[in-house]
Amino acid sequence: MAVETPDSKIEKPATPPSPLALLRQLEWRVRHAVENILSGEYRSAFRGRGMEFDQVVKYEFGDDVRDIDWNVTARLGEPYRKKFVEEREVTLLLVLEDSPSLHFGSTAQSKREALLELAGLVMLLGAVNRDRVGFAHCSPRGNLFREPVRGRGQIMHAAATLLAQPAPEATDPAPELPWRFLARAAPKHSVLIWLGDFPPRPAPEGWAVLQRRYQTMGFRVDDPWERALPAGESFAAYDPTAGRLVTLEGSAAERAAHAAWRRERDDSWHALFPDALSRLVVGTDQNRLDALVRFFHARMKTGAR
Repeated sequence: MAVETPDSKIEKPATPPSPLALLRQLEWRVRHAVENILSGEYRSAFRGRGMEFDQVVKYEFGDDVRDIDWNVTARLGEPYRKKFVEEREVTLLLVLEDSPSLHFGSTAQSKREALLELAGLVMLLGAVNRDRVGFAHCSPRGNLFREPVRGRGQIMHAAATLLAQPAPEATDPAPELPWRFLARAAPKHSVLIWLGDFPPRPAPEGWAVLQRRYQTMGFRVDDPWERALPAGESFAAYDPTAGRLVTLEGSAAERAAHAAWRRERDDSWHALFPDALSRLVVGTDQNRLDALVRFFHARMKTGAR
């Protein structure tokens, strides 16, 4: 029988935090961004409100401070707010295309880990802003749908469920997205955010219908090696198709093929989301919340086309 001594103890790797614990770590950052950086204008980035302006009325205790008309308030010396004919809530539907290619990662995080964090941040933004949030997780091994719900607790539970979904195997085929089902999964004029790897490919059948029904946006995560191969280095990479390691020498031919792939991929990406304000690309080496804040600010400046 082996005897354990202090010198013979093997330190076990730290257990990664649970999805719910991870979301709680992110939540305070999201609240800070909404309250101090986005300045209450987050909804206008989605055209979520009725936005049918009626009149300016005196601000009363309990009214939404985000409606205060600061110009009128400064002129009259007491708070006034904008009144709208109706207010329409925002419904967010996240579609996460969980493809095997998301396993790739040349840094501390894989593309899948970064994309799931981005999805969690978007769902938390919806929770903080009292929106309805749902998701569809599309995997080679099946699809999981959670209809849009409102309230911090329900959205946190839905987000934790999404983050806990098992990753596909590297040798699995690409998932098939249920576009006909998604066309009925949320009310008309909802915001559909498609998160995935977006390889070069034609637009899926029915995509034009979804673009007419929803406000469609695409969120993508890129690895630094996808932007540019390491300069002057040879390196090994796993080829899941061949099931073996291959060595890339960084030759001129390999770099030309990589550049051609990037052009083809970006052409396909731009065809899916022609408006630059409807697509977001974040690197695995970049801060995802900062990227989201910049994305929403850009949309707000142009009136959320």
